[in-house]
Amino acid sequence: MPRTSDARDRIVSTAARLFLERSYHDVGVEELCAVADVRKGSFYHYFSSKAEVAKAVVDLHLGVFQARLSARPGTSPAERLLAIPDAIAGIQTGLHGQFGRFVGCPFGNLAAELSTTDEAVRGHLAGRLAALEGHLAGICRDAAADGTLRADVDPDRLAHALFAHYQGLILLAKLHGSTVSDLAPALHEFIDSYLSRPAASRG
Repeated sequence: MPRTSDARDRIVSTAARLFLERSYHDVGVEELCAVADVRKGSFYHYFSSKAEVAKAVVDLHLGVFQARLSARPGTSPAERLLAIPDAIAGIQTGLHGQFGRFVGCPFGNLAAELSTTDEAVRGHLAGRLAALEGHLAGICRDAAADGTLRADVDPDRLAHALFAHYQGLILLAKLHGSTVSDLAPALHEFIDSYLSRPAASRG
């Protein structure tokens, strides 16, 4: 049996996979313990409820997302902004490879399931998404400061619109069975409409 010290990580990673593969409500604590190979006592040592696991899953996905966005810290503001679509598409490519289909955005899926039924999870998710939007906004502000964005563009509103656009694209991709390769070009096109010069004209 795996080490007890790994139990929390196994619970969270297993929950992240099962919630994406099926849904939060379709996965019970008993199944989660069985698949993660932990005893129920260990589960309740780390988590008081499945909702607490959901919070930890949100944090896990947030870490992955922020790591992708920070993968090129030494590049210019323009390059960092234009790297966002590829970072997001890279996450979805990895998920598509794991599950063989679009499973959606981890944040969007949990928001759709729990935002009206579990106030604690909703609040946690809202806070983490605010942090993620703040990360995106920082990139957009730097791009605005160096003239990459048009003068009339509010970088904070752009960050919010960009994340919302991503959520919409993923939802439609799940519905229509689009390919992962469609995602990055669509996000690049969205960002390009806010640039002071088209990305193709930048050296």
